[in-house]
Amino acid sequence: MNPFETLFCRAYQLVFRAALPLLPYREPVELTSLSAIPPLLAEKGVGSVLLVTDRGVRSLGLTAPLETALAAQGIVCTVYDGVVQNPTIDNVEAGRALYLSSGAQAIIAVGGGSAMDCAKAVGARIARPNRSVQKMKGLLRVLRRTPLLIAAPTTAGTGSETTLAAVITDARARHKYPINDFALIPDYAVLDPQLTAGLPPQMTATTGMDALTHAVEAYIGRSTTKLTRAMAEKAVCLIHDNLLVAYQDGGNMQARENMLEAAYCAGIAFTRSYVGYVHGVAHSLGGQYGVPHGFANAVILPYFLDAYGESAAKKLAKLSRVCGVSAQSDGDAQAAKAFIAWIRGMNEAMRIPASIPEIREADIPQMARHAARESNPLYPVPRLMNARELEPMYRRLMSKEAQA
Repeated sequence: MNPFETLFCRAYQLVFRAALPLLPYREPVELTSLSAIPPLLAEKGVGSVLLVTDRGVRSLGLTAPLETALAAQGIVCTVYDGVVQNPTIDNVEAGRALYLSSGAQAIIAVGGGSAMDCAKAVGARIARPNRSVQKMKGLLRVLRRTPLLIAAPTTAGTGSETTLAAVITDARARHKYPINDFALIPDYAVLDPQLTAGLPPQMTATTGMDALTHAVEAYIGRSTTKLTRAMAEKAVCLIHDNLLVAYQDGGNMQARENMLEAAYCAGIAFTRSYVGYVHGVAHSLGGQYGVPHGFANAVILPYFLDAYGESAAKKLAKLSRVCGVSAQSDGDAQAAKAFIAWIRGMNEAMRIPASIPEIREADIPQMARHAARESNPLYPVPRLMNARELEPMYRRLMSKEAQA
């Protein structure tokens, strides 16, 4: 990146960091189970809701008790269960149409990050009926109150139940649109480990590594605060102590509960301090090939931590010591390398591969441009890269066969 681009990015990030104490961040009110939702809605005078989920979650019966309880409370529940793994603009528009036709007054999202992101975007389209998803891309493009939103995660990873972000895919353009606005922060978050009990081991693994990516990228960036550093450290320690346990023993509810807390803490950290190029690249891969976001983050993270080198070593070393990967006496370079090695070891132990074979050489320049456009100047990364400098990162992620 040339000096003028670097100066612009760092100046932008400096201004944004200075404004952090003045911005209207908030945390959702925590609920402990879905059973708390119907009386809450009745108390607020809500008589009709839109439930946003996916067919997998609904087929497991996770929403059935809620639907029954809502009916018993006299609350009409219209269900949109068409959300796909990388939620699309079509998903958002279908949800919006159901919200309007049913006369809904609030939105409940039950599922992983996809369902929650879709629900947030539906709310944004309700608040901004004349503004398309594409035109809400970026920072603070909603700026209007959205319908009451209750988010109930069934995975411990995205942290979407506490963040101001939603990521929506334009399936036709093969591109993802990150939407960031304070209006998107859910009003309530249901943190119930029982909702994650049926999560398969591989989904437990990739969503957990997604939470780790959120915490690490927030921590090593240049816009941290005392709160976000503390939340990121707590998240990393919880993941270090619990993710492998939850992966190996899905019925361990204490590990499940701790992973939900980790994802929540990581969400608080990155919604204020932002993420980095790992997310920019992951979003481009999701848009181009439909690569699941948590899986992409898990694979990509160690490659970027290697590439950041000395610019991230001191902070990675502190994380390494805080969570017990390294001894307090280890030097920064040694501790940082140990932390990156631990990440790779976790991926290996949970059978997450070290490459993304879908990547094709011909697509790399365009994906690198998308990643750079998303990331610069917003993400306060340790080391800045432009599109040209991001291209080699995609090649490192390619399978050995594809590189041959």
